[in-house]
Amino acid sequence: MIQKKTVKQIIFYSAILALWQIVAMLKIWPPYLFPSPLKVFDTLVHGFMDTTFIFGIIISMRRLLIGYGISIVLGGLLGLVMSKFKTVEDTLGGLVLGLQTLPSICWLPLALLWFGLNEKAIIFIVIIGALFSVTMATYSAVKNLPQLYVKAGRNMGARRFRLLIEVIMPAAMPPIISGLKQGWSFAWRSLMAGELLFLNLGLGYLLAMGRELNDMSQVIAVMITITLISIFTDKLIFGRIELGIRRRWGP
Repeated sequence: MIQKKTVKQIIFYSAILALWQIVAMLKIWPPYLFPSPLKVFDTLVHGFMDTTFIFGIIISMRRLLIGYGISIVLGGLLGLVMSKFKTVEDTLGGLVLGLQTLPSICWLPLALLWFGLNEKAIIFIVIIGALFSVTMATYSAVKNLPQLYVKAGRNMGARRFRLLIEVIMPAAMPPIISGLKQGWSFAWRSLMAGELLFLNLGLGYLLAMGRELNDMSQVIAVMITITLISIFTDKLIFGRIELGIRRRWGP
């Protein structure tokens, strides 16, 4: 049988589509500014059939995964160092906290000057977009870890590296995963900011072209594509990681 949650979701999204169609039929805005759901669906199908959207997804995902992967490694290491060394926490901690609030688009001029108008600049923006969120999540998770876990681990013979790997990191993993999810969303925003301004091939490029050509159906189609990718990523990757953590180490 269909679950109640699924029924609610079907009703909810059907209502959104119906409202969207009604507003389009009222023609408050011209069709090229407010296309109908069917027009957007046709654009989606055409974009995938001629592989335009497929290549855009592949190129954007490659940039995103490279930048996000680097930010996880650097942010995780930096967060651990900040949580373990008081001097680093007192000096670098405030700077990282301040930089976390700085919009990633502010780094675009520096990226252009340092790397030029190329792939490296976009990846740099993605790294910066996610780095500080991952750093602060790791730092907060380890720093706020109940000392009871650490003492129990030491009483059972765990020391230094083993204590970190077998006790501290598993216990701190749930809030770290939340930080990784936040970093993923920031990485997406940074990627779109870079691709929109640099006009290199990718989903951001397709958004920019839709805007330049007054093709709102393409703009909305790309936005839907990005949203669906994010939903699938959350359900298939982050959701499974969180479920695995709960099964292995408990809530």
